[in-house]
Amino acid sequence: MRLTSSNPHETEEIGFKIGKILKAGDIVGLYGDLGSGKTTMVKGIASALGIDSRDVTSASFTIIAEYKSTPNFYHIDLYRIGKDDDIYNTGIWDCIRDDSISVIEWAEKVKDELKEDIIKITIESKGDRKREISIEGINEEDWDNL
Repeated sequence: MRLTSSNPHETEEIGFKIGKILKAGDIVGLYGDLGSGKTTMVKGIASALGIDSRDVTSASFTIIAEYKSTPNFYHIDLYRIGKDDDIYNTGIWDCIRDDSISVIEWAEKVKDELKEDIIKITIESKGDRKREISIEGINEEDWDNL
């Protein structure tokens, strides 16, 4: 599925719709260049889970941010992870569980280790504030029924 966002608010709204579909055990992999809107997308997903979007910030320095919700929500940001071995020292594999939802920014750094059935979201900047968002792994019927 391909969507277009004209501004950060629309990107967050798309994230909100995605969040409404997610269930425990789901993993969302976010792909896109620096500044493409990945954290804005996470804010929308978190909002759908009852988490105030103002509480969601880039997890680049903490790598993993846990939010209490039902199910628990993990925001994982691998931007600062350089070497493959460093990934195993982050603790992300303790967060990716059947009883939580995990969203991973810079998921290309762990693509080979992730389940095949992850939800893959690619955000591409198309100038100024416009973004093209490609979503794979979501049932379009669920999306249309929101």
